[in-house]
Amino acid sequence: MSASRGVSLRPEHSVAVVIPAFNEEKPIGMVLRSLPSHLVDDVVVVDNGSTDRTAAVAASLGARVVHEPRRGYGHACLAGIAALREPGVVVFLDGDYSDYPEDLPSLVSPILAGEADVVIGSRLRGRRERGAMMPQAYLGNMLATALIWILLGFRYTDLGPFRAIRHDRLVELGMSERTFGWTVEMQVKAVQRGYAIREVPVRYRPRVGRSKVSGSLSGTVRASVGIISTIVRLCVSERWQRRGG
Repeated sequence: MSASRGVSLRPEHSVAVVIPAFNEEKPIGMVLRSLPSHLVDDVVVVDNGSTDRTAAVAASLGARVVHEPRRGYGHACLAGIAALREPGVVVFLDGDYSDYPEDLPSLVSPILAGEADVVIGSRLRGRRERGAMMPQAYLGNMLATALIWILLGFRYTDLGPFRAIRHDRLVELGMSERTFGWTVEMQVKAVQRGYAIREVPVRYRPRVGRSKVSGSLSGTVRASVGIISTIVRLCVSERWQRRGG
């Protein structure tokens, strides 16, 4: 699954991993120990206002810790990006151990081979353990990807948080979403700019601890509204720009 534009990879093949984390004292160590060290050159854990020892555990295992007290997935990712040291590839990975860090090679390989700008880890195409994805999260995902297909003509299967992107392309995107719209902003803008996009199957398991989003009805509703409104806003904005140009 790919978009149209060809790629010429930056000379740097270094891989940096950004891990947003909020009260992940127990799973963050499991995540960090599972990363394929032979591929990863830098790890940034963004402590998003934790009240436990998430930051201390991450630092003890060699990660660079950035503190971002403003709650929100987008806030955390933006803080992590600001702390990067000009890598070739950036990988985003959750700190709750629901993703399999061991699947990282399949995400970065198409980029390192010069075949993709962005690679999305698709939980829907991979193996999901029982209870890993709540029904409301599954349905919201289907609605969002269907809307992207209708408005942009590109068929994603997932808005999975486990993803990789060339650093220079990430900078070009000018990411701005601070909360729930972060992942879909990247995917919509990548299509709009004609980036070479791939999806690869990734495994997914129940997170360690309770989900801050899909674990409650209010969290699910807020996330769904944020994601759908981001898709519509970005698509309408692009059309207005085309008319103005």
